Amino acid sequence: MGKGRGGTGDRGITGGSMKRRRAVRSAEVVRTSAGRQYHIGCGRGDVAPFVLLCGDPARARRCASKFQRVRVERANREYLTITGSWKGIPVSVMATGMGPDNTEIAVVELAQICEPTLLRIGSCGALQKGIPIGSIVVSSGAVRLENTSTWFVPEGYPAVADPEAALALLQAASDLKLEHSFGLTATAPGFYGAQARDVPGFPPRVPTLDADLARIGVANLEMEASALFTLATLRGLRAGCACAVFANRPANRFIEEKDKHRAEDDVIAVGLRAIEVLVAMDRARGKRPRWLPELGLK
Repeated sequence: MGKGRGGTGDRGITGGSMKRRRAVRSAEVVRTSAGRQYHIGCGRGDVAPFVLLCGDPARARRCASKFQRVRVERANREYLTITGSWKGIPVSVMATGMGPDNTEIAVVELAQICEPTLLRIGSCGALQKGIPIGSIVVSSGAVRLENTSTWFVPEGYPAVADPEAALALLQAASDLKLEHSFGLTATAPGFYGAQARDVPGFPPRVPTLDADLARIGVANLEMEASALFTLATLRGLRAGCACAVFANRPANRFIEEKDKHRAEDDVIAVGLRAIEVLVAMDRARGKRPRWLPELGLK
């Protein structure tokens, strides 16, 4: 009898412990009980191999309106993900909200469920007088003014665009006959002080930042690219960035409301066309590790 009670009790404790262990979720890689990523609300199969990233959910919906078909829509917190198809190519667009910290969450959580090519279709301020409002800037790399990426890599680590992604974005802007530039981007952790904006009552600590960056050849200033490039490089993902110019800082001019939607449509078109180019690159390279110009586009 005692043996029976002891045996039953042991089995009960073991079974309960096993149930408790199964119920515990990791605090490192956090998922919901449905197996979706905690912040972006997406699970396996929800996201396409090509993902367009933007800050504004309205821009994400504007982009998705151009899809031929939508099969998934997920919204959680500031993250909105819409997956569909563009000219027969599976594509997702994700709104991340603003800043490198939001971008970190998006990239890390996306990488848990797929291995996407990531193209940012953002907005920026030009730092060079010759870059007009409404044009497109494609990033070659980014100056890491933010500190989100420093929790992954040392401060001297370069944030560079994937060459295939950068070339595809440049080819897209050229194909669409859009005015565009190619150069270094600076990524700030904020919009006002971190970009040296002189707002009454909130003086920036480095008021000459925009001029200092311009003097060393930086083309534009935004809030996400360096985190995107750094994390994508760590994970071995392709990433690129194209931004519509909403401001020219040397001229102290901001885009007119009537011109904003056209500029957004242009950068969306660049992102979608770049995906077509990347598909052609992938087809041409076959089993080679990299596409080369000598392979052409197929």
